[in-house]
Amino acid sequence: MWDPKSPFADQRVRKAASLAIDRQAISDADTLGASRPNGNIVLKSFEYALPIEPDRYDPVRAKQLLAEAGYPNGFDGGELTPFPPYNAMGEAIQGWLAAVGIRTKMRATERGAFMTAWREKKLRGVVLTISGVSGNTATRLESFVTKNGAFAYGALPEVDDLFRNQARELDRKKREALLHQLQGILRDQVVQAPIYHLGFPIGVGPRVEDIMATAIPGFYMSPYEDLKLRRP
Repeated sequence: MWDPKSPFADQRVRKAASLAIDRQAISDADTLGASRPNGNIVLKSFEYALPIEPDRYDPVRAKQLLAEAGYPNGFDGGELTPFPPYNAMGEAIQGWLAAVGIRTKMRATERGAFMTAWREKKLRGVVLTISGVSGNTATRLESFVTKNGAFAYGALPEVDDLFRNQARELDRKKREALLHQLQGILRDQVVQAPIYHLGFPIGVGPRVEDIMATAIPGFYMSPYEDLKLRRP
């Protein structure tokens, strides 16, 4: 989207790509429905998070937006590179994008190569990523949407300004307002197409008494050393 010659530089194309994805179907297939579709890359449980409903699956509207943007017959979207090992999700998204006219070629990588290419800004086309960044809304966003973010290919000036301002703001309500405004811009400009809050089904044996599944909010389970076993 940061290349003015790319179709993705047009906000309507980015919105079309988001509308082309059936988030609930991915959740059902990959995590038995445990993953909650989200319209924000910030989890709703994070401090200062702006609750944003995910785009609903609407391939008809997606095709209309592509036509309005000048691509009635679709276009070549380049490579689609999923974060390993989420290749199955990448293939599903590739199919949905193709159905509305955004044609991509899957590029499977191993994790080390993916992380290096991502950090060095060498990935092009469509990139399917995940994030385990915890903390609050600001820490979650910084790497992906600010000018100096480790994994940001570009940044909107207004987003950078808001991020700097919120970092200096000591009043919690004012900081929340700044971060809500920032997240609203990311939503309106379709800077990302968030998929879901990953739910991670796990299985434990009958000897386990307590897995402390909610001890660390947002994580799958407690550290192994904190697991409790039933007494024989």
